[in-house]
Amino acid sequence: MLKLVIKWLLSATALMAVAYLYSGVRLAGFGAALWAALLIGLLNSLVRPVLLVLTLPITLLTLGLFFFVVNALMFYFASALSSGFEVRGFGAALVGSLLYSLAGLLIDSALEGAFDRRA
Repeated sequence: MLKLVIKWLLSATALMAVAYLYSGVRLAGFGAALWAALLIGLLNSLVRPVLLVLTLPITLLTLGLFFFVVNALMFYFASALSSGFEVRGFGAALVGSLLYSLAGLLIDSALEGAFDRRA
C-alpha cells in the first residue's frame, strides 16, 4: 500500500515536471497533478486494455507504433476529465505522454529497487 501511495505522489511530481518542461501541458497546481495522475492511472488500468485489443490490427500493421497513439489518447482523455490539467491538442498529448512514460519508467525502476532491498 505504501508503494502505491509513493508511486502516486511521484507520478504527480513527474506530471508537474512534464508541465514545466513542455509548454503544451499545463497544470493548475500539485492538487491538479495528483488528480490527473490518479485519472491517468485509472484510465491506463481500465480503458487502455480494451483499446489495445480493439486496435490490435492497426498496431500490428504499424509494428507497435500505434501504442504511442493509444497512450496519447489516454493522456488527452485524462485532461478532458480534469479541470486543472490542460493538454493543447493531440500533438501535445503525444509528446506529453512520451515524457510522462519515460518518467514512469524511472519511477518504477527506482521503486522496484527500493522496495526489493527491504524485503
